[in-house]
Amino acid sequence: MIDLSGKSALVTGGSRGIGRAIVLALARQGADVAFSYRGNADAAADTAAAVEALGRQALAHRADVSDPDAAEGFVAAALGAYGRIDILVNNAGITRDDLVMRMSVDAWREVIDTNLSGSFYTIKAAMRPMLKARRGRIINVSSVSGQAGNAGQANYSSAKAGLIGLTKAVAREVASRGITCNAVAPGFVLTELTAGLSEPIQDGIRAATPLGRFGTPEEIADAVAFLASDEAAYITGQVLGVDGGLVMM
Repeated sequence: MIDLSGKSALVTGGSRGIGRAIVLALARQGADVAFSYRGNADAAADTAAAVEALGRQALAHRADVSDPDAAEGFVAAALGAYGRIDILVNNAGITRDDLVMRMSVDAWREVIDTNLSGSFYTIKAAMRPMLKARRGRIINVSSVSGQAGNAGQANYSSAKAGLIGLTKAVAREVASRGITCNAVAPGFVLTELTAGLSEPIQDGIRAATPLGRFGTPEEIADAVAFLASDEAAYITGQVLGVDGGLVMM
């Protein structure tokens, strides 16, 4: 059984969807969790209460990680609350879908700034305390879109592919200090976002997925919890697909 007792975790974009499931999975395994959220204070308060109901400490911190100062402030707040950073999960992400010929420059920049640059900013801020402690787990939430591309998501696919490169580069830089860096690449997961897809589109997704169904946020969270654990101590620089077999590499 995964045991994260005594560990402190940071999760970006942790108030809803996959992020919330990750926060709760880490807390369920014994970690105290700080998470960032961008705007929905009610959802953040609800997630924090759920963590505390599990007997763990929670810190909900409002921050837009596309701002390097805000990302650094989030890490500093968590370090101030818990005194250490054992686990960092970069989950914060947005979509601004459109075909390349119609995609605005702002839509491109917003997605790259949040999904890719935001992860860089939080890793950079968390790096010094992890290096000093000579331990740590960094998990980046990528996507099958970053592995195979997806029409109408040039910005999102580019950011998620960039996260894979960032994961591998960081893994090489920090391995000698006992820090691992891995990524998970979810497939299509049932969240508020995908629930709005039409039934024909949902049927097409199921047909394209060898396991024949959508994933759940909890299934993504379980993979993250594993990579955050001592059981994954000899795994670094890897991309774990949690996609029902959609992308096989």
